[in-house]
Amino acid sequence: ILPSFMQIKFFTTFATMDSVTQIVLGAACGEIVLGKKIGNKALLFGAIGGTIPDLDVFIGSVFYSNAIDALAFHRGFMHSIVFAFIASYFLGLFIHKGYNTGKRIDTNTTRKEWILLFFLSIFTHPILDSFTPYGTQLFLPFSDYRVALNNISVADPAYTLPFLFCLIVTMFYKRTNTKRLKWAKAGIYISSAYMLFTLGNKIYIDSIFKRSFEKANISYLRFRVQPTLLNNMLWFGIAETNTDYRLGYYSLFDKNSMVTKFISIPKNGLTIDMNQPDLKTLTWFSDNYYLVEKKENPSRIIYNDLRYVMNTNDSIKAMMNFELKKEGLRWTTKPSNNFNPPDNILHIFWTRIKGI
Repeated sequence: ILPSFMQIKFFTTFATMDSVTQIVLGAACGEIVLGKKIGNKALLFGAIGGTIPDLDVFIGSVFYSNAIDALAFHRGFMHSIVFAFIASYFLGLFIHKGYNTGKRIDTNTTRKEWILLFFLSIFTHPILDSFTPYGTQLFLPFSDYRVALNNISVADPAYTLPFLFCLIVTMFYKRTNTKRLKWAKAGIYISSAYMLFTLGNKIYIDSIFKRSFEKANISYLRFRVQPTLLNNMLWFGIAETNTDYRLGYYSLFDKNSMVTKFISIPKNGLTIDMNQPDLKTLTWFSDNYYLVEKKENPSRIIYNDLRYVMNTNDSIKAMMNFELKKEGLRWTTKPSNNFNPPDNILHIFWTRIKGI
C-alpha cells in the first residue's frame, strides 16, 4: 500500500512496463522453440515462463512477515541461474505430460523441447534484469552478489514496444508460415541491438561523469551512473566522498560535454547503528547508497534509497523510501509519504531530457 496517488502512479507504470517486457521476452523464447509446432500456444507458455521469477514478490509477502526480508527475497533465488535449471526441468516434465493428452496425444512435441522452452523463458528473465540498476542475485545460493550493469532502466519503452509489435504481428500468421519465425526473430534482433546501444551509451556516459568529477575537483570513493526511468537519454550519477554524496544529471541532448552542476547531500549524522542485521540488509539492498533522515513532528526515521532519486528545483526526492520502525528485537519498514513530487513532474522530466 503506497501513501500517495503520485507514488502509486509512478510505481504502477514502472512495474507494469517491467512485467510486459518479461512477458514479451519469454513469449519470444516460446515461439523460437515450439512456435512451428503449437503456434500461439508457444507464445503463451513462453510468457508464463517469463513471468515465473517475479512471483517471488507474492511469495515473499506471504512467507515473510518482516518487510525487509520480503524486500531482500525479490530478485533472489527465483532469479538465480540455479533456479532456472531446476524450475525448467520440472515444468518441462509436467507440461509435456499434461499437454500430450486427449486430442493432442499424437502431438510431436518432445520433453526436451518443453524443458528448453521453459529454460530459455525463465533464464532470460534474470539475465535481462541484470542489465538494470535494481540488482539481481544471479549466483544464489553460492553468492548474494547483486548483479547490476546499470545500462538500461527497469522500464524502457524503446526496448519493449518494438519487440511487442513484432510478436503481435507474429500471432497473425499460421504456425506453418515461415514469416512467423522471421517476425519473432526480428523482435529479438531489434531489442538486442538496442541493448547493445545502451551498453555503449553507458561506457560513454561513465566517461562524461569521470571527467566532470575531475573538473569539479570532486575526490570520490566510488560512483555509479544509471539511466533515469523510461529512457536512455537522461542519466543520473551519484558519487560518494568522505563527507557527502554528489548527485548530477546528464542528457545526451545537453550542449555541454560535461555535467555542469552537482548537488551535495551530507552523509548520515544519526546515532542509529546501521550495522544491525536488518538495517545492514537494507543498506546492502541499496548498494550502500542511502540517506537516513529523522522527522521530528511526528518522530519518524525515513530511509532513502539514493539509487532512485528525482531532482526538482535543487530538492532531492527519493522515489524509493521507507519509514523504519522497531518491532521487538527486529527492524522493519512501512510505507512512507516522503515522496510527493510536484504535479508537473513529467513536464520537468521531459524538459530535462531535452537538455534544457
